[in-house]
Amino acid sequence: MEEAKPKESEYLHCIRCGLCLAACPTYREYRTETASPRGRVALARKGLEGELELSPNLLEQMYGCFGCMACDDLCPVGIRPAELALSMRGVGEGIRPSRWKKWLFGGLLTHAGRLELATLPLRLYEGLGVRRLVYLLGLNRLLPAQIRDLEAMLPRIPKRPLRRVLPEVTPARSGERHRVGFFLGCAQSLLFADQSAATLRVLARNGCTVITPKEAACCGMPARGYGRMDLVREQARRNIEVFERCGVERIVTDCATCGSTLKEYGAFFAGDSGWEARARAFAEKVRDISEFLMEIPLVKPAGRVEAVVTYHDPCHLRRGQRVWRQPRSLLGLIDGLELVELPEADWCCGSAGSQLITHYALSRKVLDRKLDNVAGTGARMLASGCPGCQMQLNTGLRRRGMPVRVVHPVTLLDEAYGGEDAE
Repeated sequence: MEEAKPKESEYLHCIRCGLCLAACPTYREYRTETASPRGRVALARKGLEGELELSPNLLEQMYGCFGCMACDDLCPVGIRPAELALSMRGVGEGIRPSRWKKWLFGGLLTHAGRLELATLPLRLYEGLGVRRLVYLLGLNRLLPAQIRDLEAMLPRIPKRPLRRVLPEVTPARSGERHRVGFFLGCAQSLLFADQSAATLRVLARNGCTVITPKEAACCGMPARGYGRMDLVREQARRNIEVFERCGVERIVTDCATCGSTLKEYGAFFAGDSGWEARARAFAEKVRDISEFLMEIPLVKPAGRVEAVVTYHDPCHLRRGQRVWRQPRSLLGLIDGLELVELPEADWCCGSAGSQLITHYALSRKVLDRKLDNVAGTGARMLASGCPGCQMQLNTGLRRRGMPVRVVHPVTLLDEAYGGEDAE
């Protein structure tokens, strides 16, 4: 399927009103037109119409976009600058293809086994006690700031990837009322295994037989973020075929980024007579875990979690999926939990996948604003449904020494149900 350049309708009608400026995290920090959604639209137009060369510098402005979609929501004429920036990355990749992207997104992320092998050093770093020793001796303070922050992003790393130990079928407790598929994201399996294990317990506790196909591939968002839509479609085809064989009524995920991407599969295959209908049927089944739990008769947990908690909206959940009430409703079901609304809860945390690596200084500035707001709530728990956000928030909290636990809402729900002890 040939990659199409953005259509005129995607950039031509920008009226330069500036409503997008106040919502853009990069413009708020840089205050330059090229770092704004409006500026990126103008650059894209001039590049596509031949007035400017599609140079590395021009394309770098597209990679500077955090993809938080705040500008997409605000545009009064329907321009979607964040989506356009992603499309322009694809245009750039068509002009100057990068071999490392093919290797990373096609050769590594597409194969779960290779990804697990690549992250083995991290598991050894945690499992052999090296990480604990590094912190005890204060060796982490000797690292350059960016390396120190990247290390701090890591949660407690499981001994084995969840994909390796999880049964393909998790039976419902007390009778099956639903048969659902579980899309286990790469980060969830490798870094947040306890979190996704909690998700499965909560689903089983609420009458769901859960099918977790181990042949599933990456959702495709990493490749999409770097302009490789050919690889995204390759991964999407595999996932569609895998879940078609499962015969499930819903496909549930506890990763906001995965869920947002999976729901777009229909659009990725628009005009493809062989795949569009199948992709749209797949996408219509996808639900975030909080979204799905609030659709079914949910058993109220009997236990209590005594804590003050605040909630950060992942961009891919709030804007990508229009899911924001459901996580708060889940937290409201837990006795003892006091939910304090976070100021600017739907503002980007600065993660955007890899911005702490590629745009370190800016990512930190955006994160600092988020942490100031968290501190103002007085909460000792910070809930969020995206592993990227959780890792970013952990980085800042550890840097500041703030005694705040970062947690997925479903983990707290599982604790109120009794967790592993209730099995």
